[in-house]
Amino acid sequence: MRPDPHDDPSPADDRVVPPRRRWLGTLVAVVALIGLAALAWYLTHRPAVPPGGAFAAAPAASGASGVGANAPGGPGGGGGGGRGGRGGASTVGIATATPADLPVVLEALGTVIPSITVTVRPQVSGVLTSIAFTEGQMVRKGALLATIDPRPFEIALQQAIGARMRDEAQLENTRVQLQRYQTLLGQDSIARQDVDTQAAAVKQLEATLVIDRANENTARLNLGYTRIVAPVAGRVGLRTVDVGNYIGAGDASGVAVITQLNPIDVEFSVPQDRVPEIQASVGRGEKLAVAAWDRTRTRKLDDGTFSTLDNQIDVQTGTVKAKARFVNATNSLFPNQFVNVRLLLRSVDGAIVVPVTALRTGPNGDFVYVLNADRTVSVRPVQRGVSTGEVIAVTRGLAAGERVVTEGGDRLREGARVQLASERPAGAASGASAAFGGRRGASGAASGPRQRRQGADGG
Repeated sequence: MRPDPHDDPSPADDRVVPPRRRWLGTLVAVVALIGLAALAWYLTHRPAVPPGGAFAAAPAASGASGVGANAPGGPGGGGGGGRGGRGGASTVGIATATPADLPVVLEALGTVIPSITVTVRPQVSGVLTSIAFTEGQMVRKGALLATIDPRPFEIALQQAIGARMRDEAQLENTRVQLQRYQTLLGQDSIARQDVDTQAAAVKQLEATLVIDRANENTARLNLGYTRIVAPVAGRVGLRTVDVGNYIGAGDASGVAVITQLNPIDVEFSVPQDRVPEIQASVGRGEKLAVAAWDRTRTRKLDDGTFSTLDNQIDVQTGTVKAKARFVNATNSLFPNQFVNVRLLLRSVDGAIVVPVTALRTGPNGDFVYVLNADRTVSVRPVQRGVSTGEVIAVTRGLAAGERVVTEGGDRLREGARVQLASERPAGAASGASAAFGGRRGASGAASGPRQRRQGADGG
């Protein structure tokens, strides 16, 4: 059986690309790269447009020397407008360095915690007969909250009183007997052993009477525990038990939960680097002011004072827990509420402050662009101080009253000419009107020859 010639692929079947087609593809790739390089060079080296617009320089040049080929903006003028646009002034925003008292504030996120939280539990067991509070009520210390059925405890008190009275009577009788035995002993009519035995009986009954009185006091105390009162002043939470339920001293939920709201504390964390400064202020007896703000930092909730620091640093976060106390007279702070805390550490008096956007950082450190009288800027090295987030203090290199650049400084250099943002709208409007007039003049100059040609064709 002869093999099929179609089953054995031959090297002659491979498609060979002609050398001419390969050369053509390489040429197209090279041309494309050259075009991209030329476009990049044009975009980075093209002349800047003058502030008055692209057509602002053309009407002025046409009015000075006519619409000729030798005009500065014409075909033979060498592009004078482009060179003028390259030297134009940059528009910047400025601010004046002013002296001010700059507060050094530490901001943190805090949690409101009540100064006292009490779960009111019954001291004795029994059936709950009445509840004397409403949910959310503000109660005073000693106010009645609930009552347990007192009848079993009244009966126990009566039993204790009866046992005490019985033992008191026995003690009185034993004392009388002791006095008789002592009289007989003086007459030598009784043995001394009988006298000693009677004296011991008196002491035994005296001890029994002490126990009876203790039992009576215990019964009175248990009877008083049937009236459940508030141990502290504060706000009562939601009711956890209803009338008619049997409650005991071991109930975890208790009868009610009272939280003290006046005063109230806020717990927050401070960086460990700030701990020495805070401790030094507290050691001098200073009362550090603390302000609590709402979640959006738009409304102040209350003012308070710094209380204390925790005794150790959290190694995971590098912070220390701190606590501040607030009077909370308006009850604007609520337990477990999240607030923004602002702790005033100190105040820098008479600091030279500028907006934060005015301060820049370069290879040689911090600097600002100072605006000169001739509308040029100078690079001024400065030393920064404390910052509040909006303004920053400059401790060296800047004087009060000097004007610094706050916006548009990325395009500036030493000696660059600038224009203020307040001066930009007038210049832009005049440039736009000049450009519009230039377009009208150019269209009028071009329509003249067209109309003459049409007249010649009609003739």
